[in-house]
Amino acid sequence: MMLKNFSRRQIRGFTLVELLVVIAIIGVLIGMILPAAQTVREAARRTQCLNRLNQIGLATMMFHDSHEAFPPARLYPKKFASSPMDAGGDQPSWLVRILPYLDQQAFYSQWDLSKSYGDHADATVTQPLASFVCPSRRSIDNAQAPTDLKEISVTAPCGCGGWAEIEVVGGATGDFAGNHGDLSPGSTGSASDYYYGGNGTGVIITSQAKQTSDVSLMWVDRISYASISDGSSNTALAGELHVTPENLNTTPFNGPIYNGEDLAAFTRIGGPGVPIRSGSDAPTSSILGFGSWHPGTCNFVYADGSTKAISNEIDTVTLGKICNRNDGEVQIVD
Repeated sequence: MMLKNFSRRQIRGFTLVELLVVIAIIGVLIGMILPAAQTVREAARRTQCLNRLNQIGLATMMFHDSHEAFPPARLYPKKFASSPMDAGGDQPSWLVRILPYLDQQAFYSQWDLSKSYGDHADATVTQPLASFVCPSRRSIDNAQAPTDLKEISVTAPCGCGGWAEIEVVGGATGDFAGNHGDLSPGSTGSASDYYYGGNGTGVIITSQAKQTSDVSLMWVDRISYASISDGSSNTALAGELHVTPENLNTTPFNGPIYNGEDLAAFTRIGGPGVPIRSGSDAPTSSILGFGSWHPGTCNFVYADGSTKAISNEIDTVTLGKICNRNDGEVQIVD
């Protein structure tokens, strides 16, 4: 019997050096791909943010068609107002008024526009909406400001000062704010300050309220397309509000968007003294202006429904022209 000779083949594996080289190459490739992938994802989020602002713009325009005026930012009296024009102060904000035009009629029915924000059910005031958040900042699962106790400085009639502790009612937060105008009316404690009823130079402004016999509040200061002498295509309607990451969901930097008492939560101003800021910009104490977490730009919707990404580096004089509805200074931004 003849026996066959079988040759034994040697199987050669990777050496440690070869394996390390392969791992290094894969690491380099991942390092090249990840930034591109992140850029693509951010571009998609920025587009989605613009789409949500566009929805808000269209809803606000439909509100205008129904009421022949844009919604008031909130109801708040002028300084030293007397009855019946001394009404208002903490009723629901303009974002509640446009809910029916965002296919949120059932949610809107839970609100009473003449009642205080704090008199509404917790389930109502804490309900966030995807339409009001920017996907580059958060999802609706992270859109909640807690009820909190804060100390504020107060001055008594005698002129003596001190500190008082107040409860700030929490609720759903958001990333978009109506254009209340620029700082030209002032913010010095005088009766002409921008945050009093009827003083805003923007499109979504604080309005005085008149108490009617049936205890409902009638909104007085009405801004319509006829009020925008600079043109609806040249005037901002709303934009992204400035808040730094560490102040997200923190009153007063990013407070409850339905609470009419917290003006900075749902409107902002822009112009000299109030530039556009990025999410990481100092000062963290700024609660007045617009700002974005998108690289280099901030998204806006204009009063004609068009959307634009405006450079964070825009000069404040130009920004003020975009925010002021009737300063006679038309500014077109591509």
